[in-house]
Amino acid sequence: MGDANIGSLFRLADAFNIEKIILTGTPVNLNNSRLKRTARATIVNIENEFFENALEALNFYKNKGYKPLALEITEDSFSMADMNFENEQKILLVAGNERNGISKALLDRIEIKVHIDMFGRNSSMNVAQATGIALYEITKTLPSIQ
Repeated sequence: MGDANIGSLFRLADAFNIEKIILTGTPVNLNNSRLKRTARATIVNIENEFFENALEALNFYKNKGYKPLALEITEDSFSMADMNFENEQKILLVAGNERNGISKALLDRIEIKVHIDMFGRNSSMNVAQATGIALYEITKTLPSIQ
């Protein structure tokens, strides 16, 4: 995932009051100038954690009671527009990398796959844009905070 996309994810996490960003795979340089320009000050506001292995990260958070959702178009994925998260306390939204999406090994371990309805000819969108739309759809169904 590119530096600008990761910076965008930090800004989205801040905008939606996300608890933490979990990065996996290749370590990310959070001091990268492009990432910092895109993220603005959100890097210091949003907690982040790194796991070399995505399956380890998934298992760790599943064991802590998080419900994983894979943001990926699959044969058995559900439209985000049809989902309701009103009764969910801990959601782990898993987004793949820009080129390959979410690995099959990871997808096989996540029961619920969700996708964003698309109406054009392209079959995919930028990971940061897709994550933003997914976060918006999730928050639409959460109970209001009084």
